[in-house]
Amino acid sequence: MKHEAWIFGVSTIFFVIVSPAYWLITKDWTGSSALVMTTLLVAMITLYLGFHASKMDPRPEDLKDAEIADGAGELGFFPPYSWWPLWCGATLAVIVYGVALGQWWLVAIGMGLGVLALSGLVFEYYKGEHAH
Repeated sequence: MKHEAWIFGVSTIFFVIVSPAYWLITKDWTGSSALVMTTLLVAMITLYLGFHASKMDPRPEDLKDAEIADGAGELGFFPPYSWWPLWCGATLAVIVYGVALGQWWLVAIGMGLGVLALSGLVFEYYKGEHAH
C-alpha cells in the first residue's frame, strides 16, 4: 500500500498548490472551497494509507522480486448480484424528491422504505440463497 499512499500524497501536493492558485486567479468561493475540501479529503486518504502501509506485511505486488505464484490463492469475498442497492437508491430518490418539492409526507414515506431497503442490504447474507 505504499505505492497507493505515494500516489495520493502527490495528489495532495497538487491540490495544495492548485487551491490557492485557483482562488488568486478567479476569486470564486464555490470552486475554491470545493478544492480545499478535495485537498483535505485526499490528505486524509494519504494519512490513512500511509499509516496502515507501515503496519502491515508487504503484499506480493509491493515486492520487487515477487513471482506471479506469490499472489495465488483466495483474494476475498465477492458478493453475487443483489437488488438491494437499487431499492436503496430508489428510496433515496424519493426522499430527495420529497425535499425538493417540500412534501414532507413523501420524505417520511421514503425514510420508512429506506429503513426497509437498508435492512435488506445489510442483512442480505444472513438468510436465503447466499447465507453464510
